[in-house]
Amino acid sequence: MQLSDQLLAIFRALRAIGRPRLVGGGVRDWLLGLDPKDLDIEVAGADFESLVRVLAPFGDADLVGRSFGVVKLRTAGAEYDFSLPRRESKTGAGHRGFAVAPDPTLSDAEAAARRDFTINAIAYDPVAGTIIDPYNGRADLQTKTLRHTSAAFVEDPLRVLRGMQLAARFDLTLAPETAALCRSISGTFHELPVERIWGEWDKWAVKSHVPSKGIAVLEQTGWLAHFPEIDAMAGVPQEPEWHPEGDVLAHTKYCLDALVRLPEWLQGDPLRRRYLMLAVLAHDFGKPSTTTRVERRGTLRWTSPGHEEAGGPLAETFLRRIGAPLQLLDWVRPLVVHHLAHHHGQAEFTDSAVRRLARKLAPATIDELCVVMKADDLGRPPLLSPDTGFRISALRAKAHALAVQDCAPRQLMLGRHLLELGLQPGPGFKTILDTAFEAQLEGAFADEASGRKWLEDYLRKLPTGQM
Repeated sequence: MQLSDQLLAIFRALRAIGRPRLVGGGVRDWLLGLDPKDLDIEVAGADFESLVRVLAPFGDADLVGRSFGVVKLRTAGAEYDFSLPRRESKTGAGHRGFAVAPDPTLSDAEAAARRDFTINAIAYDPVAGTIIDPYNGRADLQTKTLRHTSAAFVEDPLRVLRGMQLAARFDLTLAPETAALCRSISGTFHELPVERIWGEWDKWAVKSHVPSKGIAVLEQTGWLAHFPEIDAMAGVPQEPEWHPEGDVLAHTKYCLDALVRLPEWLQGDPLRRRYLMLAVLAHDFGKPSTTTRVERRGTLRWTSPGHEEAGGPLAETFLRRIGAPLQLLDWVRPLVVHHLAHHHGQAEFTDSAVRRLARKLAPATIDELCVVMKADDLGRPPLLSPDTGFRISALRAKAHALAVQDCAPRQLMLGRHLLELGLQPGPGFKTILDTAFEAQLEGAFADEASGRKWLEDYLRKLPTGQM
């Protein structure tokens, strides 16, 4: 691992008082060929006083968590956390029900035993250039296996959801024995604080490379039942002619994996990634309640009329269940409700229809809706519809031509324009302005000057009592 000269100097100094190791996710990421973002250092054999004394010449060394054994070092160019190995013992229910005590006498294997998965229990000594891997995490990385480190795994139910997002981020498959342990603690889900549940779902939404692997973990462990909006999609049939990939949940997983390969998602910031992923996850939540078998042209077919509209409230319920920030509801719900807009109405999109769609989607946008539509279309392997692709492209092109691809139309006529025309404020203002906005959406005017002219003409024709 390529470390800075400063950090290597710190490691050499720490060897005088103990056994310093790089531990956790930073080592895992390095072994996967990724750039480690967080470097955590654990120092066995030392105490707080000697740790602070050795670190002090390198920067500001502060003991920020004596109970957890953490010293934070701030240097001119970086910030690092140094900790002592610690023992954890279960004292109560839930994620917080642990007694934690630093114990510098722990061996490498004993210190690593408290970690959740073997791939996170690998340590590295950068001075000696050696990897310390008491639980064979490197072998599990090579086989893409997600395996618990010890039987203590069951003491923290949050680890199941951590497994969900790790599987999705690193394309991992849950070991059967780990899946069995997760099933054995399914009843402890209610002990988890909702903010911790959201923390794991958020990592899944923003950092996934194969998001379907995360959903597969929930299926294997029986934890999908804790998210009934997703669970309900399993086994819901779809018409094979349109959906050869299988049931609604299978389709959703293909859509999720297609989304993360699209440039719009890859180039997106965390907020955009977050609501696009959650919108694609939720886009067919309405199918379980609307799917029926009907006769079409003499043939019985599976169909789900109105599932887009039915999915809106279910998406909102799901987001609240997992503790998502309230602002996400405003983005995700309209993307779910309108994800089939390209299949409704005329073969060509009218200016008015596209303006109105942009207004209905806000704060989400037509460009973002097109990403959801594209992921939906790609989620039907091996089927790919040129007509659907053409419609999505046509919708996007029309939105760009009207300059509403990334925002809703701005209302041009406002109350001040009525005042300027000599009207006195009153209950009729709103009716007049709403009518003006409808005319704007229909294309009657496109700028303030032409809008004012339209308003003058409209008011001349309006009976005096309605002004």
